[in-house]
Amino acid sequence: MKDGIHPNYVETKVTCGCGNTFVTRSTKPELKIDICNACHPFFTGKLKYVDTTGRIEKFRNRFAGGYSSVTKGRKKSQQQDSQDAG
Repeated sequence: MKDGIHPNYVETKVTCGCGNTFVTRSTKPELKIDICNACHPFFTGKLKYVDTTGRIEKFRNRFAGGYSSVTKGRKKSQQQDSQDAG
């Protein structure tokens, strides 16, 4: 290995959004993460939606009234075509 080209490998304090902290090693002295093994649904066994940008709420608001294609009737030309065929 060449001297002077590798980054420093130091102890790193990792802090999660849930408040869990632990120490590991990395090239950065401190890391802040959104999710860790203490709060991740795979490790906890609890279902939890991680929605940082509000996408789930936006989807629920958009489709709260149901799908528009189901609630609207067919166009007249489609109704006439189906009656003529049958």
